[in-house]
Amino acid sequence: MAVANLVQAKDPLKDFLDGVSIEVMPRTLAKIDHMTPLMSPGSRVYVAHIEGTPFADMLAAARRLAAEGFEVMPHFPARIVENAAQLEEWIKTYAGEAGVTQALVLAGGVAKPLGAFDSAMQLLETGLFQKHGYTRLHVAGHPEGNKDIDPRGGTAQVDAALRWKQDYAHRTGTEMALVTQFAFDAVPVIAWAERLAADGITLPIHVGIAGPAKLQTLIKFAIACGVGPSLSVLQRRAKDLTKLLRPMEPSDVATALAAHKVDHPESLIERLHVFPLGGIRASSEWVGAKRA
Repeated sequence: MAVANLVQAKDPLKDFLDGVSIEVMPRTLAKIDHMTPLMSPGSRVYVAHIEGTPFADMLAAARRLAAEGFEVMPHFPARIVENAAQLEEWIKTYAGEAGVTQALVLAGGVAKPLGAFDSAMQLLETGLFQKHGYTRLHVAGHPEGNKDIDPRGGTAQVDAALRWKQDYAHRTGTEMALVTQFAFDAVPVIAWAERLAADGITLPIHVGIAGPAKLQTLIKFAIACGVGPSLSVLQRRAKDLTKLLRPMEPSDVATALAAHKVDHPESLIERLHVFPLGGIRASSEWVGAKRA
């Protein structure tokens, strides 16, 4: 009985945070003197490439993070890449100057492509990542759908793209995982993961959560990024005036996902990815507190 009580009392979130990753932008990273006190060396750090960010800034961020001992995963948004030559230059330069061997390949949030590419699949088809020694490529997952891909609703197109990407990973021997947009409710994420598994998808899922931030900030980003049904969690919280000014933490959704993984170890849900919408330090401190 005592052993059973100890097992039940154990916080599933602590173990689930092993291998947690975080996303930064060059300009937000520049506000942090050293990342090593905030994230464990060896952690994966995504570097978001937003339209208008000079590649030189992206490369500087990648170099710095690599020098501090982190696994660096830069974004490659298809719709801001001008052509294959530029794509290869970015891939090759990251590898040669920052030791990068992994990337997040996605379409990107730009409505009209700036160049020759429109989708992650087009970038993958070039074969340039394999040519320059990239062994791990992550792609976007959409638990709450994606209106850019399926403008009429449903998931037919996004599901077809996912099957193509899994086949690509198998054909090329590439390690691949799905990283999702941030969600505020575990229920639709779990249902999505179960549906994918039933459809024969085996790629592990890294679930995006929003780090601690003011409710107004979360709502702004959620609307801008097209977060779906889980937005209702924020809307319910907004009705409580006592919570409007306090930072909202992702503890509830993260704990629910962790508990599901304990109960269903075969789940495709593998780990968490943090979007530090309220700042890198706030997100890192939340991770540290939950792992302590």
